[in-house]
Amino acid sequence: MITLKQFFVSRKIRHTFGSGDKKRDAGQTTPADITRYDDILYGNDKKFKKWQYLDVYRPKDAVEADGSLKKLPVIISVHGGAWVYGDKYRYQWYCMRLAQRGFAVVNYSYRLAPEAKFPASLQDTEKVFQWTADNAAAYGFDTSNVFAVGDSAGGHLLTLYTDAITNKDFGKNFDFIHEKNLTLRGVALNCGKYTLDDNDKQIKLLLSGLMPKGGTKEEVELLDTAAHVCPDFPPAFIMTCEGDFLKAQAPIIKQALDAVKVQNEFHCYGTAEQPLWHVFHCDPKLSEAVVCNDEECSFFRSLIK
Repeated sequence: MITLKQFFVSRKIRHTFGSGDKKRDAGQTTPADITRYDDILYGNDKKFKKWQYLDVYRPKDAVEADGSLKKLPVIISVHGGAWVYGDKYRYQWYCMRLAQRGFAVVNYSYRLAPEAKFPASLQDTEKVFQWTADNAAAYGFDTSNVFAVGDSAGGHLLTLYTDAITNKDFGKNFDFIHEKNLTLRGVALNCGKYTLDDNDKQIKLLLSGLMPKGGTKEEVELLDTAAHVCPDFPPAFIMTCEGDFLKAQAPIIKQALDAVKVQNEFHCYGTAEQPLWHVFHCDPKLSEAVVCNDEECSFFRSLIK
């Protein structure tokens, strides 16, 4: 059941974020050097079918002499949106710019709160990783070199998923996650939210709509991604910026990774005099976004085996 408060906060976020994203994306078109495969159904939830689609983007010239698709390292994009907003349409322009840097990119929507309760979004993330493994030949995926990017709530979801596949004890909480023929080499955590044990009224309201029991102490502890990292967590590029309202969260995940000696890089873009903003990297027209995305992709390329 969705309460009136949960309904109104989700609608307010969808309207506010949506308006900003429309302005950011105005005039964007598919780059001439990109091949795109759109609206591929990966899930089987009839009620929320609209949220279980993905796209694949590839550099158009990444083909062999015989015309077959060249195997490319893969980036899976986990979108943000406070767990209640966002989809692959809002992330297509950002993801195609990543593909231009020499990757096959999987851009997916997932089921949103408060309509779909946790772990729906995590189940969808698992389905997308499994789909990527199962469809490697058809789309030219090098599944020995898979990477993932996630921002804001997507950074939280990606970190939680990575915790679950690398920390066996924590992973026991999610019996729908299985071994697959795919190696996650590295992740980029962008302007993310990693721990939820705070007194922010809006976060508490969002959690009440996200979690089946309304955000109990046990549920909040389950979602504390920093508490569940282990030495098998893959190398991470951690990014925030001056002007990011979640800037204080980045050091939390860095400290957690440092404590278990996981390779990571920390980057803070912008300056106090010239601040940026939350998830600035999604604007392909912004010079600082170009630098950030170049550096993330260079980080990924350094991990390819």
